[in-house]
Amino acid sequence: MGKNAIASHRDFLKDSLRMEINFYLTDQNQGIEPPPVQKPPRPEQELISLPGQEEWQNFVGTDLLDAIGRRRSHRRFTEEALSLAELGFLLWASQGIKGLIGPGSALRTVPSAGCRHAFESYLLISAVADLKPGLYRYLPIEHALVLEKPLGKDLLRQNLAKGTLNQNFIASAPVCFIWSVIPYRMEWRYQLAAHRVILMDVGHLCQNLYLACEAVGCGTCAIAAYDQELMDKLLELDGKDEFTIYLAPVGKV
Repeated sequence: MGKNAIASHRDFLKDSLRMEINFYLTDQNQGIEPPPVQKPPRPEQELISLPGQEEWQNFVGTDLLDAIGRRRSHRRFTEEALSLAELGFLLWASQGIKGLIGPGSALRTVPSAGCRHAFESYLLISAVADLKPGLYRYLPIEHALVLEKPLGKDLLRQNLAKGTLNQNFIASAPVCFIWSVIPYRMEWRYQLAAHRVILMDVGHLCQNLYLACEAVGCGTCAIAAYDQELMDKLLELDGKDEFTIYLAPVGKV
């Protein structure tokens, strides 16, 4: 890789671009309505309600210092299925909504630049109690799931392994969290300065997942290496206005 290419990629890490943007011309300051907080379910999709805080009492008591001290990336998982309560807790911890503050903004369990929260949470589930294997999506407003498409366990794991460059341990997990990004949610406010902070934000939510896993006897491993086209195809994303950005397999350890 040439020095010019390295320099341009390093520049992306800096906040210098902000000084070149006329923020009066952003869609937000032009009075354009913000994009919605979440993608709505399709009319034919049935909502699968997730257990809420009333069923999370067994997870109370995890010491924060212990959770941080024990945090590590896990690449080996048992065959034990997750419960629906455990899955609901992990989803709430990583992308849950604490309150809506407008038509396009919400307070969540993780921070986000400008409260824009540009992500959707997909789940490839092969072993969660009361759920058949398949691709699901989390609806944080309703704290519910929708089934995007059923997939047999073998086909699901085969496609996931292929989409993650044959990192087979990812496919062995009972659940794989896959986050997509809808860039316009952030671009609406920050224009060209949006993309750097999107990458910061996705790190926030994955770190919350790491710590929440400690409360339910699970482990995870953040994954940034994958086949972009295959993963987008698996999630049925257009690859332009929404695409895969980060993954994390989760299972009992």
